[in-house]
Amino acid sequence: MSDGNGDASQSDATPESTTADSNGPRQIAIACQGGGSHTAFAAGVLRELLANWTADEERFELVGISGTSGGAVNALGVWYGLLTGGPSTAVEILDGIWSDLAATDAFDRLLNDWVRTYTRLDSMGVGLPSVSPYCVPYDDAAQRRLAEILERYIDFDAIPELGGAERPELVVGAVNLERGDFETFTAEDVTVDAVLASAALPTLFEAVEIDGQRYWDGLFSQNPPVHDLMSVPGERTPDELWVVQINPQRRSETPTTLAEIADRRNELGGNISLNQELRFIERINEWIEAGHFDHPDYTVTTTHRIELTGYHHATKLDRDPDFLEELMALGEQRAAAFLADRN
Repeated sequence: MSDGNGDASQSDATPESTTADSNGPRQIAIACQGGGSHTAFAAGVLRELLANWTADEERFELVGISGTSGGAVNALGVWYGLLTGGPSTAVEILDGIWSDLAATDAFDRLLNDWVRTYTRLDSMGVGLPSVSPYCVPYDDAAQRRLAEILERYIDFDAIPELGGAERPELVVGAVNLERGDFETFTAEDVTVDAVLASAALPTLFEAVEIDGQRYWDGLFSQNPPVHDLMSVPGERTPDELWVVQINPQRRSETPTTLAEIADRRNELGGNISLNQELRFIERINEWIEAGHFDHPDYTVTTTHRIELTGYHHATKLDRDPDFLEELMALGEQRAAAFLADRN
C-alpha cells in the first residue's frame, strides 16, 4: 500500500472474502469509481484488463460493468466497444475518448493551468471568489464538449439493439437532486444525457434534466454503483467483483496541514457509499456460508480492489496530457500486478 508518495505498488489485490472453485469461467463484474481526471487511472486498468481478456476468456466472463462520473465514461466505452467489436475496439474507444478530453490546444492548456492553480489554492483554505454555474455565460460549454466526444465514439441510438440476453449489464449512477434518490441508468436507458448527469458536479455544471427530473453527479449517490451489478438473475450473479477505486481506502500517516486534511476528507467522503455496499456483500456472503440462504439467486461473491494512491484530490480536474498518460500507465501497471496475482 502506498503511503501517499506515488509508489506504484499493487493495493488490496487479495480477496476480501473467498469462494469455492466452480466449473467454467468465473463471472466478473467491474465497478469503476468516479473522480474526475483521476479516472484516467481506471482507463489504464481497463486497457490492461482488455489486453489480456482474450487470453483469459476461458477463465473470466464479464457479466456487468458500472461507473459513476468519469467512471461511467470508462464503463460505457468498454461496454460499447466489447459489444461492437471486442476488446481491441474497447481499447480504441477508451484511448480516443481520453485523448480528446486532454487539454491539448493553447487556450485549453491555459484554462487547465488556471483550474489546477485555483483548485490547489482552494484546497489549502485560501479565500477565493466563486460563482454559481447558473450565473456564468456559456457554462454548458464543457458539458457540450463531453457530449460531442462521447457521440464521436458511441452510437447511443444503437445501444438498445446491442447484445441480447447474454450481454453484460451496464450501470451508470447519478442522483436525483429534487427527490434525493440514488438512481441508476442501465443498458438502453444509458443516453448521453445520463452520462452527463452522472458527471454533473454541481459547483461546476448545471443540473442535467432527463424526463422532467434534474440530476447531479453520481458521486453524491453510489460511487460506483454495486447493488445493480448484484441484483441480477442467479445465473448472471458475479462470482467476483473487481472495484477500480480512485479514492484510497487507507492512509499510513495522519494528515496535519489544511491541504492534507481536505485531501483525506475528500477521499473518505468519496468512499462512503462504496464501503457500505461492499459491507452488504460481505454480510450476504457470511449468511450464505452459515447456511441461512439456500437459493440459486444467492451466491458468494469475492471482492477485489485495484486502487489509485499517491495523488491529491486537487488534481482531479487536471487534464494535462502528460498527467493523464501517467495515470493510465499506473493503472496498467497495477492491473498487470493484479492479474499476475490471479494466476
